[in-house]
Formats: sequence, C-alpha cells, structure tokens
Amino acid sequence: MIRIFLVGYMGAGKTTLGKALAHALGISFVDLDWYIEERFHQTISELFHIRGEAAFRQTEREMLHEAAEFENVIISTGGGTPCFFDNMEFMNRQGQTLFLNVAPEVLFRRLRIAKQQRPILQGKSDEELRTFIDEALAARIDTYRQAHYQFDAGSLESRSQIAQSVQKVRQIMGV
Repeated sequence: MIRIFLVGYMGAGKTTLGKALAHALGISFVDLDWYIEERFHQTISELFHIRGEAAFRQTEREMLHEAAEFENVIISTGGGTPCFFDNMEFMNRQGQTLFLNVAPEVLFRRLRIAKQQRPILQGKSDEELRTFIDEALAARIDTYRQAHYQFDAGSLESRSQIAQSVQKVRQIMGV
C-alpha cells in the first residue's frame, strides 16, 4: 500500500509532480484543495472569506484525515496544511511525506505568472510578492523539513523535466 503526502509552498509543483508520479505508479491522485472545494461546493478563497482562517484550517484538517484513509494514493496538500494542528506529524504517521523544496526566486517566477489564479497574491507588486514569499517560506520551512524526504522541485518546466523528476523521486523514496 502506498500513501504519499506532498508538502511545500504554493507554486512548488505539488500538483504537477503529484499527478505525474501517481500516473507513473498507477495510483490515485488527490489534490487536497480540490477535494475540499468539491466537498463544500465553494472555492478555498470563499471558504476562507466566509468561515475565517481558523474554521477553514479545522475543515482542512478534517478533510486531510479523511483523505488519509485512502490507499494507493498521492495527496497534494495545501501550502499551509502541514503548519497547523499536528498535521505534519499526522501525515508522517499515516504514510510517506515528501517536501518539494524550491528556491524563493523560482517560486517568485512561478507565482508571478499565476498571480491572478491565487487570490492571496492578487494586487501585489513584484516587491510585495517577493517579500510575501520570503516571509511565509521562512515561517514554514522548519515544518516542511520534518517530511521523510526532500526533493528539489525547481525543474518542472517541461515534460522531460517532470519525467526526470518522477524518476528521481521514485529512486529517493523507493517506490
């Protein structure tokens, strides 16, 4: 039975690499944010806005526990998921955890392009975005590093880079 949790900052490539790895292993892929949105028929932004962060984080925790019951699955978590409650410790007990580590300048490049799809980033200047990434990453990095494995996910820009990354992750994790 395989159960892998992908953790890392937004824009690290959890969904991109997770889908490709799940496909290569012939198992299911679950993006926790999508799972939550499907269950509650609201976007993550709407849930945050309507319920507030504390209630959202509790819901996120409950959905993480639910998804962690699945077998033969790769679960891509939200960037903040590991940092609340005992979520990181829980994931470490329930399966294998992989931290997708990406340099802040690569995150900036990726998130700058995707700003409009991420409400928390909308309206930020380049300088504000850099500061936001640096501060959030600094606050979360110690939690992310508690994962069983770490992988430099800075090269996920092409199909060949994604395929190479899948092979490297499989070697690192023995899957």
